[in-house]
Amino acid sequence: MDDRLLYLGALALVFLMPGPDMLLLLQTGARHGRQAAFATALGLALARACHVALAAVGLATLFKVLPWTFAVVKLVGAAYLLWLGVRMLRPAADEQGEQQVRSAPGHWLSAARRGVMTNLLNPKALLFCSVLLPQFIDPAQGQVAGQFALLGLALVVTGMLFDLIYATTGDWIGRRLQRHAGAQRAQQWLFGSLLIGFALRLAWVQQG
Repeated sequence: MDDRLLYLGALALVFLMPGPDMLLLLQTGARHGRQAAFATALGLALARACHVALAAVGLATLFKVLPWTFAVVKLVGAAYLLWLGVRMLRPAADEQGEQQVRSAPGHWLSAARRGVMTNLLNPKALLFCSVLLPQFIDPAQGQVAGQFALLGLALVVTGMLFDLIYATTGDWIGRRLQRHAGAQRAQQWLFGSLLIGFALRLAWVQQG
């Protein structure tokens, strides 16, 4: 199989796996609408681009040399996911004027910021980039930096495509549950509880 197809297949498998990013997109789409979820997807794309750049300069090596840096990022990321999960458990009515601010630019900025923080504070995402990308770089094929950039771009674009699907799916779920208050609360508790679970799992993860 062509290495490029193998690489794209590996990315697809990763982005199909349930995780905090997917959950955040589904919840944002269901509760705040498609535009806010698209803003979150943009934030996730920006964070992944940062991870690619950090992997290129060898930040993952710092985690190996100074394990406490991995622990700090991990715990901060877990605390942020925990905070988001608890917020998800709150009834929508508790957020003053939520319906009035859904289309406000500041609301979209907040959604994008959640995407950036959720992914950027996940050290596993950085380690993933640092482990996967070098496996598909061949010095004999030309400039390594150029290959790294192309692979990173493919990662960001592929992730964005999947994220837009999840954002649209979340919006669809929200519209279907719009007239069912009980179902909305069940959805909020499900997403909130799952995100809290991801936070606890991240807090206990060990550096490989």
